[in-house]
Amino acid sequence: MSSFDVIDDAPTGRFHRKLLLACCGGPFLDGYIISLIGVAIVGFSQDIPTSPVEAGLIGAASLIGIFFGAILFGALTDRIGREKMYALDLTVLVAACALSAFVGEAWQLIALRFIIGLAIGADYPIATSLLAEFTPRKKRGSMIGLSALGWALGAMTAFLLAFVVVHFSGGYHLWRWMLFSGAIVGIIIVIMRRGIPESPRWLLSRGRVAEAEQVVKLVYGENAQLPAHEPGAQTSAPLSATLRMLLKGVYLKRIVMCGMIYLAQITPMYALYTFGGLILGAAGIEGENAATLGEFFISALFALGILPALRWVETVGRRPMAVWPLAAMAVPLIALGVWNDAPVWFVIAAFAIYALSSGGPTVLQWLYPNELFPTEVRATAVGIAVGISRIGAATGTYLLPIGLATIGLGPTLLVGAAITILGLIVCAAWAPETKGRSLAETAAVPVVSRQFTSTRG
Repeated sequence: MSSFDVIDDAPTGRFHRKLLLACCGGPFLDGYIISLIGVAIVGFSQDIPTSPVEAGLIGAASLIGIFFGAILFGALTDRIGREKMYALDLTVLVAACALSAFVGEAWQLIALRFIIGLAIGADYPIATSLLAEFTPRKKRGSMIGLSALGWALGAMTAFLLAFVVVHFSGGYHLWRWMLFSGAIVGIIIVIMRRGIPESPRWLLSRGRVAEAEQVVKLVYGENAQLPAHEPGAQTSAPLSATLRMLLKGVYLKRIVMCGMIYLAQITPMYALYTFGGLILGAAGIEGENAATLGEFFISALFALGILPALRWVETVGRRPMAVWPLAAMAVPLIALGVWNDAPVWFVIAAFAIYALSSGGPTVLQWLYPNELFPTEVRATAVGIAVGISRIGAATGTYLLPIGLATIGLGPTLLVGAAITILGLIVCAAWAPETKGRSLAETAAVPVVSRQFTSTRG
């Protein structure tokens, strides 16, 4: 057997299931840690004097850390390998989560949250690149898309745990145990990642053919005669050259498109979280801790939207699942923005339509960056796309209250609709179809043929 057919056409087996669980553990931990801090900080502020600025920095530190971690360590992962970084980033995260339980001042928690963000940001490109490079082409969309579901399940777990702890303990005084729980989850995932080998695609991108063939033999039990390098790879290109690949031509368009999917999906989502209290109030659920339960149900609704999208990206295709869901997501945002005093049933219906429609873009924000770039810059591209997503997260988290206070909820939602429509336009123009194709094919720059005519005088 030759080339990458043994990887691209392999049936999913025990190794793939182990790799999938290990890789999705990172997004699960991300969703868990990022979501849990919103509840833990209530108890932290009660025990340790915290200024409004410090409270804001505690929430922002991890987002800032993810921005830098994804970009810096994504590029580093392309230079030194996926396997070397695979367990190291989560080991750092486990240590930072454990130390968070012993902080005595606000600046200490801010610093640790920044380190946690660096580790989370690093794990996005590390884990998803490794998963993409081992996954069969016919299952790549659904398997990488499960990373999105992992994040949602992590958030749901955090909100449910926080609700139970606060409800049965009678307050937020167990915040240290909440923060420490991230270390426990992290240790489990680090153990799951033991024994995962280096990506043979990355080994070939560095010219290490014999080692790549050994990994293929170990994982698939077949001898494969691999080429000297993966098609299109630049085995000796310096970092500056690989970065220039991403900042011009087709790859620049792909970076912008991947970033816009992130922005269009994440930014309005935070605005819709403001309806959680209204929805629960309509159901007769009230109280301080009810907000946490509301966030759990909201996260569950977004998770439900992901489930059919995991199948549809493989059957319907990537491009339709980017374009049409974004159009559907814009409709409820416009409706809620225009109808400021809409009845509760309408608000719930609009929210449900948005959440269930968002599954396609949510899956593609994990999938597209891993498919559209060659091996030697794949983790770098994923890191840049994740970095752009943190702009959307920060916008939704910290500019939303300003928008609500100045222009009101309706216009704020219309701004979210405008961002969604912009994402729709970009995807309609630049989103390619990659279903069923190998990574070498999806990452290649299409060749445009030109006809030249000449005239003779």
